[in-house]
Amino acid sequence: MGLDFGYFTLSDNRYKDNPRSAEAFIKDIYAEALWAEAVGLNSAWIGEHHFNLLGVNASPLAILAQIAGATKRIRLAPAVTLLPVHHPLHVAEEWATLDLLSDGRVDFAAGRGYDRLEYGPFQASFDDSAELFAEGLEVVWRAWTETGKWSHKGRFFQFENVEVRPKPAQQPLRPYVACFSRPSMELAARNDWNIIYAPFAAAMVYGSLADAVRVYRQTCEGMHKRPARRAMCSYFVHIASTPQEEAYGREALIRYFHDALIAAFPSSSGEKVPPTYKYFVEIVNLLREMRPEKLTSKSILVGPPSKIIEDLKTVEAAGIAEVILYFNYGAKPHALVKEQMQRFMREVAPAFEGAHTRLDLRAAE
Repeated sequence: MGLDFGYFTLSDNRYKDNPRSAEAFIKDIYAEALWAEAVGLNSAWIGEHHFNLLGVNASPLAILAQIAGATKRIRLAPAVTLLPVHHPLHVAEEWATLDLLSDGRVDFAAGRGYDRLEYGPFQASFDDSAELFAEGLEVVWRAWTETGKWSHKGRFFQFENVEVRPKPAQQPLRPYVACFSRPSMELAARNDWNIIYAPFAAAMVYGSLADAVRVYRQTCEGMHKRPARRAMCSYFVHIASTPQEEAYGREALIRYFHDALIAAFPSSSGEKVPPTYKYFVEIVNLLREMRPEKLTSKSILVGPPSKIIEDLKTVEAAGIAEVILYFNYGAKPHALVKEQMQRFMREVAPAFEGAHTRLDLRAAE
């Protein structure tokens, strides 16, 4: 079946006594994405976050456009476009342009996020985020697939007789839906779109990553009478040759959960949470109590290459086509991140057939 691997970051920089500035981290991420191509990773997935909350990169489009001009092969993906805070027509125009100029290298992914504080300044309705997201992605999809002029009359967006140009190079540029909940999965299946999971959330909602992929496939094939599209997932990763290195990788993830992530999640601490985010409350409450020794392959690939290969074989068997790897979580130093990326491609990736097996990587030596 094969398994591809990508670079993934949410640009988390919210750490106590953190000497690294947001501006320095943006430049590190850019350099790491170029390194991802050099060492043989298939894709670069760059997150969108606003107002120096969880993450510091507010414009995946800008950084990926710069990456596109400096690379030849790597695929270019937002992780993910926070669609409800943007006008979908503008999103469609911008990403179609990048797909055109990069010769069809965009993997467009969209989601609705989870932080009310990122919605407020944009005057976007957090309480209506699920409906905003679904309608917005419908508009993006129509913008890329309709021929000639077309109109839309929805709850949130209304316009008459528009024609969106340029069209993407890929026909079609099929979106990936970020899936933390059943409604997102059902949206992807209903519209014949790809899907991307976070294994930790998939295990909570469905029981396991394999069950999440199975339910998506059954929904596509049973309810909508067509094959499922591509399924991907993300993973935190830290290759460790010693118990001390493994402890570091685990502690960095706990630091990420406690310092960077929980403050950005809806929680049971008094905030009013829309019904469509109830599942996030459960996730946050679990993360509050998480300890390094409790971390499992439901959230992190950690240990020697042999252990990571074993875990990824299970992911591959679940029907996942590509795993995007979160190397730079938890304020890891830039040099360590680059070393981890190269170690992964040398010591783990060769155990799998994928895009990396067809590359000449002597330039990265």
